Amino acid sequence: MAYYIGIDLGTSAAKLLLMDESGAICNIVAREYPLEFPKPGWSQQDPQHWRRALMTGVPELLAHVDAGKVRGIACAGQMHGLVALDENDQVIRPAILWNDGRTAAQVEYLNGVIGKKRLSGLTGNIAFAGFTAPKLLWMRENEPENFKKIAKIMLPKDYLTYKLTGVHACDYSDASGMLLLDVQHKCWSKEMLDICGIDESLLPRVYESYEPVGTLKEEHAKALGLSNNVKIAAGAGDNAAAAIGTGTVSDGDCNISLGTSGTVFISKDAFGTDGQNALHSFAHANGKYHLMGCMLSAASCNKWWMDEIIGTKDYAAEQKEITEEKLGENHVYFLPYLMGERSPHNDPSARAAFIGMSMDSTREDMTQAVLEGVAFGLRDSLEVARSIGVNPERTKICGGGAKSPLWRKIIANVMNMKVDLIESEEGPGYGAAILAAVGCGVFDSVEEAAKKLVKVTGTEEPDPELVQKYEERYQEFKELYPALKGFFQKKQA
Repeated sequence: MAYYIGIDLGTSAAKLLLMDESGAICNIVAREYPLEFPKPGWSQQDPQHWRRALMTGVPELLAHVDAGKVRGIACAGQMHGLVALDENDQVIRPAILWNDGRTAAQVEYLNGVIGKKRLSGLTGNIAFAGFTAPKLLWMRENEPENFKKIAKIMLPKDYLTYKLTGVHACDYSDASGMLLLDVQHKCWSKEMLDICGIDESLLPRVYESYEPVGTLKEEHAKALGLSNNVKIAAGAGDNAAAAIGTGTVSDGDCNISLGTSGTVFISKDAFGTDGQNALHSFAHANGKYHLMGCMLSAASCNKWWMDEIIGTKDYAAEQKEITEEKLGENHVYFLPYLMGERSPHNDPSARAAFIGMSMDSTREDMTQAVLEGVAFGLRDSLEVARSIGVNPERTKICGGGAKSPLWRKIIANVMNMKVDLIESEEGPGYGAAILAAVGCGVFDSVEEAAKKLVKVTGTEEPDPELVQKYEERYQEFKELYPALKGFFQKKQA
């Protein structure tokens, strides 16, 4: 029996998953690490935490199996983060993460001066605060000495791949979110590199997600108790990997992720954009493409509300009093913009807000509003896809929030979509393990692997009466951000 390791390098923790060749999950190990918020809206992390999570997590993951039977490893990870190394392979500064909002001025320059039309023509996308290119401009303008030291630019999961193999590599799905890649033609954009003041030699070679990039370095093989013949596949950005892990690989397939961030991910065989670039047009981990709407705070909204405001870890108990007759009847609204927002508003100055409370509003109303606010935010992205004729009738769902039956029900009715539950909710880690298996030749393609390994265990069906109630609530929700946009921008100025 051969084994494959998938690593989900998340924002607050790394989750390591062991899969056997039949697709069964044999073990999961998690390692948490801290985030740094040195200024309001900033978010950064020390890459050494990721390396330690990997080096301490793998031995525990393999404690009860024959480590000599591990054949492949692949990493999935938080996208867009800027990891910069100097000529001695030392990390120059903490990685600037996907949910960092410090680059407002650089985004304005790229979208306003360079121009959205030109950016879309060069990369298939426009600038968002979390993307890597604006971070490079920020570093050049605010930390010029550090910028001059850069010898290698990489994304978070690729730092782990580099440490394991010594190979400076990336995959097309993750590279798509840098605003440096010509996504349609799958090559670095010379014009974008010139705009950012970097040479292509600083960037990695780009692979398909399932392609092997190298094998384990001898020192790491010994430290981890593995063979140095273990193949390391290129891996994928977390959302593309989650789509693989949920079987979202055919044209028009949809996956909703309720993790720290939230996404609506729609697999496409051909490259295409919406007219306003409100959705990301990225390469998929199966060698094709996808459209994706990303909101920066999803399950993290509920975590913030539960942990920091209410002060409880018993999420299920807080949701227990939100009975079915309360759905679609809530007059409290929540704007889920704790870290600004990406799709479709592209506004790092946006902030969260509760609206509509009265003297009879309850704790349960507020909790329900948080769950509904995230669902409405995801619906915003789905509406953009629908506006260009992409209208999936059903979706898979994954991420921590997907464990909540109540949240799944709200999602199904807000979206008016069938929500398919899958046997494994470990989207990115499971997808990475599948990519490792494909890279080792166990399957001929990602599609074949997904078809054989991913199993639907149930479906949440929308209720027509509840769909109508949520349609009315959603139309009211849509009025809130435009009404507050000027206030948000004034406060952040």
